Amino acid sequence: MGKVRAHLIIHGFVQGVNFRYYTRQQALSRGVVGWVRNLWDGCVEAVFEGEQDAVDWMVEWCHAGPPSASVDEVEMEWEKVTGEFEGFDVRMTARGDRV
Repeated sequence: MGKVRAHLIIHGFVQGVNFRYYTRQQALSRGVVGWVRNLWDGCVEAVFEGEQDAVDWMVEWCHAGPPSASVDEVEMEWEKVTGEFEGFDVRMTARGDRV
């Protein structure tokens, strides 16, 4: 299997429940790199890069999230792998456009 990149927008009750920090913990435990951040509209945005099976696991995990979250929908797009990440970051809240 090769490396892949997924870009997600997670909708629901996903802010104020440590979604970003749980996501980072899960990604690091699976060797996935990228970032996660809150959006101003109440969603969470994430980019995952890594081995196909590990990224697939992260995408599936985001459909449920941590125990205190309630995910309604996950928008996901496959993107071209860039190799730009060295780790997994929790980023500041983003303004502006989404995927």
